[in-house]
Amino acid sequence: MFSKTGFLPADIMLPNKCDMSKWSVVACDQYTSEPKYWDEVEAAVGDVPSTFRLMLPEIYLGGDNESARIEDINAKMKDYIDGNVFKTCEHSFIFVERTLKNGKIRRGLVGTVDLEAYDFNIGASTLIRSTEGTVLSRIPPRMRVREKAMLEMPHVMLLIDDKEGTVIEQTAKTLNDCEKLYDFELMKDGGHIKGYRICGDALEDIANALGALTVQANFDKKYGTVGKPVIAYAVGDGNHSLATAKQCYEQLKLQLTPQVAENHPARFALVELVNIHDQSLEFEPIHRVVFDVDPEELIKAFLAYYPAARLGEGEGHRFSYCYAGGSGVITCICPEQGLAVSVLQSFLDIFLIEHGGRVDYIHGKEVVKALSRQANTIGFLLPPMGKSELFKTVITDGVLPRKTFSMGEANDKRFYLECRRIK
Repeated sequence: MFSKTGFLPADIMLPNKCDMSKWSVVACDQYTSEPKYWDEVEAAVGDVPSTFRLMLPEIYLGGDNESARIEDINAKMKDYIDGNVFKTCEHSFIFVERTLKNGKIRRGLVGTVDLEAYDFNIGASTLIRSTEGTVLSRIPPRMRVREKAMLEMPHVMLLIDDKEGTVIEQTAKTLNDCEKLYDFELMKDGGHIKGYRICGDALEDIANALGALTVQANFDKKYGTVGKPVIAYAVGDGNHSLATAKQCYEQLKLQLTPQVAENHPARFALVELVNIHDQSLEFEPIHRVVFDVDPEELIKAFLAYYPAARLGEGEGHRFSYCYAGGSGVITCICPEQGLAVSVLQSFLDIFLIEHGGRVDYIHGKEVVKALSRQANTIGFLLPPMGKSELFKTVITDGVLPRKTFSMGEANDKRFYLECRRIK
């Protein structure tokens, strides 16, 4: 029934009789310039079962002990499986209700995507596509973590454009008849989370609703297109994580017969499906902090790179900057670039190659301001992007610049909780 939808139920593994608040930790691609955060998580978790032991925070990627950390992760996965840490919800979705720090509730549906229906490359025409550019150099380090792993955990959030609420909102009406799987407080201001098992007869309604999103005539009517390839799902968060799953599967597929590949667990990846029209969903800008540069020289270089740019407020793309010696606003008239982030990122890509330095992508203005007080560091604060035009923009213009938007602040990101076997 789900053969053409691209999004399917799965055998989803959950911890059995664990301290859930210590089991569940935030996605690995958060707090990448804040080692203190991860030190505090490790101290809070201690020696009890936790997803912290099953993943590698990206702050440690490329570190001297990366290989040892990955070996420990793989060993811990085997220990948890052999030690009956998990129980399995077979052929199910999990409906998630996440109460965020601000009190809003985000609803989602955890299941698997068919990686054969996904392509992260520019110009893709698949059912599942990236919303922003994929940095290919970021995939191999993540592949090192995944390629020998027995388990996967999702921090990918996949978006659907379902204004009528036919999938997630309709499923929410059935929760009184569903088994509640978990209900607990997340650590470190992560809010509260509940999960319900969706299985049996309820799956047919979801399959029908998802199927309607993939029908060409429905797609053309919604977006005013004629025969453009249908995009039913757009990657909102975790783009590089899903791209890594795709690359690992493509490598493995070379060793498999078509018959084995058809149902191999690595062909699928666990994600959370979220309606872009969910009232809790807010698109936050992802800011930039550039390290190991002379801030004033960088600003001069920017003004030289864009002759139509100037300091101060004005008509055009605007963003703020701050560093230990000052702060201000840059305005740039650049009609060929649709977003302020495109203007800034195009310059930084060239500047860093020619002058050195390192850029990090930061959620939250206060973190940017704090980091920018360091010597030889400058932060850029970008304006938000509206979510309502995301699908239309991807359909007409292709992928956005990498790290254009984030769905909420860092502590609102997906926490690892559910697992699935991929070997």
